Amino acid sequence: MTLPYRIGHGYDLHRLEPNGEHGPGRPFILGGVEIEHDRGPVAHSDGDALLHAITDALLGAIGAPDIGQLFPNDDPRNESVDSRVFLRAAAGRVKDAGYEIGNLDATIICERPKLSAHKDLMRQNIAAGLDLHPDRVNLKGKTHEQVDAVGRNEAVEVHCVVLLVRTED
Repeated sequence: MTLPYRIGHGYDLHRLEPNGEHGPGRPFILGGVEIEHDRGPVAHSDGDALLHAITDALLGAIGAPDIGQLFPNDDPRNESVDSRVFLRAAAGRVKDAGYEIGNLDATIICERPKLSAHKDLMRQNIAAGLDLHPDRVNLKGKTHEQVDAVGRNEAVEVHCVVLLVRTED
């Protein structure tokens, strides 16, 4: 039976380290936006935790393998790859499965930097990468109230939920 709707949940967490010449962290990128920060993700790709969570939510909604299975971190082809490549691949699988994105809602959790000044551009980037109107993309920024690694600015965490709607046959 083909379902009219499918829901997917995505999650990602990246450890943050001092970036540049002071450590192994990369530039801090979320939703395709490079944000000024003294730390960056330790990652094989560009470490965009927001796009990784969205990608996994899309893949999960259609019952596909997860981002780590499709784009393994031990594959040299994925070294420093722009995570929009993963996002577009997941969106293509959603379309091939006969669905379109109804909407997505993501929560980004980090102590620093503050994200409010960057959310509109992140939403626009995500919407463009998924060929959606930006009103179908919602982002929320939260802190972790200085609790655990996220609260100590040692990690960034993202949760995402997507709703897929069956396209007309």
